[in-house]
Amino acid sequence: MDMTVENGHLLWDGCDTVELAKTYGTPLYVFSQSIIEERCQELRQDFVDKYENVRVAYASKAFSTMAMMKIIEKQGFSLEVLSDGELYTALKAGFPVEKIEINGNNKSMAELEMSIEHGVGRIIVDSLQEVDRISAIAKEKQKMVNVLFRITPEVNVNTHSFISTGQKDSKFGIPINEDILFPEVEKAIKAEGINFLGFHFHVGSQLDDNSAHLGAVDIALDLVKVVKDRLDYEISELNFGGGFGVRYTDEDIRQPFAYFLDPMMEKVLAFCEKEHYPQPAVVIEPGRSIVAEAGITLHTIGAIKELPGIRKYVSIDGGMTDNIRPGLYAAKYTGVLANKADQPAAEKVTISGKICESTDILVKDIELPTVEIDDVFATFSTGAYGYSMASNYNKLAIPAVVLANKGQADLIVKRQTLEQLIENEVIPDSLK
Repeated sequence: MDMTVENGHLLWDGCDTVELAKTYGTPLYVFSQSIIEERCQELRQDFVDKYENVRVAYASKAFSTMAMMKIIEKQGFSLEVLSDGELYTALKAGFPVEKIEINGNNKSMAELEMSIEHGVGRIIVDSLQEVDRISAIAKEKQKMVNVLFRITPEVNVNTHSFISTGQKDSKFGIPINEDILFPEVEKAIKAEGINFLGFHFHVGSQLDDNSAHLGAVDIALDLVKVVKDRLDYEISELNFGGGFGVRYTDEDIRQPFAYFLDPMMEKVLAFCEKEHYPQPAVVIEPGRSIVAEAGITLHTIGAIKELPGIRKYVSIDGGMTDNIRPGLYAAKYTGVLANKADQPAAEKVTISGKICESTDILVKDIELPTVEIDDVFATFSTGAYGYSMASNYNKLAIPAVVLANKGQADLIVKRQTLEQLIENEVIPDSLK
């Protein structure tokens, strides 16, 4: 992995990570604002500035904080949220509500009411019950609501089954079934308070091959034609999701955004020319590909246990509570000793967490300089789904988050305190 070293210490966006660990404690998430902005600039170059009537909506589930919302707002992008919590975060950050879209396969009535009351730009319908609910709320609040239908395009993807979402047997999306999809589309077109815009899909995550995206685009465009032919209705927006892969280890491939976006747009433009169809707005929803490689996590080395001829375990002061992905679906990471970043490898060790689970292994069989207690281990590419999926299992506190930018470090999430761990707990009178 690419890195900058100064005086033997790993630098992250100009900040000494060893000093950050001393100042803010560990575990600690550190994000590079420069890398986030570079990824956004790539998206503008390869998509926003290259094609007409297109939009990027950052998938906030990857990393959702008010500071991140401000970065995305300054980049001129839209925002995808998945819950009332993510929506609330965006609203508190002052994110333009008309540039927010809400997704999710089981939105509650409270989430729909909150979204419609505040006037979100889009609601992406993902269940057969939503159209009636949205229409009823829209009439009550005298609002007009823009909606898209999330479809399951039934394409195969080369990724872990846990992060594959576009296959037929999926909890996500409305199936492309003659007796299911089209009656719902017709209902949405006719429903009071609803402005039906078009279709949305998301085929899966961490992809380095564009075939699934291209197959799904073909299916979506076929639906556009069928809706026009059958219902005399023109689709005005298509959302092609995200899923663009990143580098977690040197073996991973991070394709340029253009590798996915150019052939997708070629299909859209060719379709519109052939069918004499006005070009729909095209939206993408990258999340991981914007923030994953911008983030690292710092841990302090504690217990070291060597099993001669078997393995050497090196324990950190965190684990699956701040990065559940290795335990959840065998995600692979790499890292360095931040305080010995210029030293050659001297031994092979396994980085294990302190959580009371055998699956709490962060990196297996990594070659590092000789490891000692109080060394600082930096895990690369933890910007996506590290902080977002952090938990209090074993009653561990959620780590702090620091934003680094050209040598300047700012705290953007305070470390959770022990008092905050139990602030919502109550002992009933019967137990006093």
